[in-house]
Amino acid sequence: MWRFLLLCSCAVSAQAATIAVDVGHYLAAPGATSAYGVSEFSYNLALARQVESTLQAAGHKVVLINADGRMRELRARVQAAASADLLISIHHDSVQPQYLQVWDVAGKSQRYADQFSGYSLFVHSQAPQFSRSLKCAQAISQSLGAQGFKPTDHHAPGIAGEERVQLDPKLGIYDADFVVVRLGKVPAVLFEAGVIVNRAEALTLQEPATQTYMAEAILKGLACL
Repeated sequence: MWRFLLLCSCAVSAQAATIAVDVGHYLAAPGATSAYGVSEFSYNLALARQVESTLQAAGHKVVLINADGRMRELRARVQAAASADLLISIHHDSVQPQYLQVWDVAGKSQRYADQFSGYSLFVHSQAPQFSRSLKCAQAISQSLGAQGFKPTDHHAPGIAGEERVQLDPKLGIYDADFVVVRLGKVPAVLFEAGVIVNRAEALTLQEPATQTYMAEAILKGLACL
């Protein structure tokens, strides 16, 4: 799996920013399911809370959106981030159905796909703040890479059911028309932290240390602002 580099304590930013952190999906529609039967929403919330804590400790203001898992309307999330300097929507990934296999976990059938792993970031090329969104996605990805995380290519052209436009293949950045990155007037990035149908990655992404490393990478990526 990933090789992590030791980090120094992150200093308080010279210029504090307001960051909207959106917890992807909601309780009634919790997104993907991990190879162990754990909902994506629970992964999203755990990482979002770590991001919140890390950014606040560095002097930033954080607007945590959908922490109670009841915000169904995506436009409401965009509106909640209207006064922020950046919106980052936290998600965890799955794969197309044809790549999934079945295995038994505690007597229940679960689906997995070990051939895909890694993070990805999405921005929208027609959004008002596209150039700034792309700059932030690049900065976050570079920071993740410095800590040993690797981007996935399973959303790229040639992958059945995906075929997304790659804006920066080396950094795992794609063009997407998701509401949270398309409608707002502030820079916005959707972050897929990893592939939770990958049996090894599903476990690693639940580890507090992994969540801390990712949160610190996002903090360092705020140099884009």
